[in-house]
Amino acid sequence: MNIVHLYPTASQIPEKLLARARLLQASLISDSQERVQGGVGIAPVGDCLDSLRGASMVGTALTVRTRPGDNLAVHQALELARPGDVLVIDARGEVTNAILGELMTLYAASHGVAGIVVDGAVRDRADLSEGPIPVFARGVSHLGPYKSGPGAIHGPVTLGGAVVHDGDLVVGDSDGVVFVSRARAESVITAAEEVVTSEARQREAISRGEWDRSWIEAAVSLVPVENAPRHV
Repeated sequence: MNIVHLYPTASQIPEKLLARARLLQASLISDSQERVQGGVGIAPVGDCLDSLRGASMVGTALTVRTRPGDNLAVHQALELARPGDVLVIDARGEVTNAILGELMTLYAASHGVAGIVVDGAVRDRADLSEGPIPVFARGVSHLGPYKSGPGAIHGPVTLGGAVVHDGDLVVGDSDGVVFVSRARAESVITAAEEVVTSEARQREAISRGEWDRSWIEAAVSLVPVENAPRHV
């Protein structure tokens, strides 16, 4: 029997928080939670973000864990997906066999899935690049997946060094993808919005030639190097 473990389903992130998160860059979300909850090495496939017209991909994590190169649990997760979910697939970072391609992405979009994040490989790169929803992945491979399991749905997963739980906030853009614990979602979004305001002031200061850089003198101790050879 091909076993897929099914954990309890988490509730979705409120739409009012998702609307605010769409206006924020992944880097600002990352900066606002100690810079540790990002899926390092996982990038958008081609131009798949174009359909968002500058907004970030956001949604509620629907977590899937599978063995490398196998997508049985992913197929089952698609049957359980709710509009606004983002499939977050832990395929162990293996990129030999693709976990999904164009057809599964189209099916996900037809169910209202907001995006797909795979710590593994995908295929049909050109189609995904022009597809209806964003797809993030670690790599691309023409080799197709197996469908023998095992796997798990709605349980904890790890993507690019980040631990993700079902129901967490997912934010992705051209820099990559970041995850926020649902318990911290509102506070992190608020902090990121404050960074937006702060950076706007800094841009204005730079344009006036008045950007305060005094912190560097306080942070750095310069030690002269005597008699160092000069490179021509």
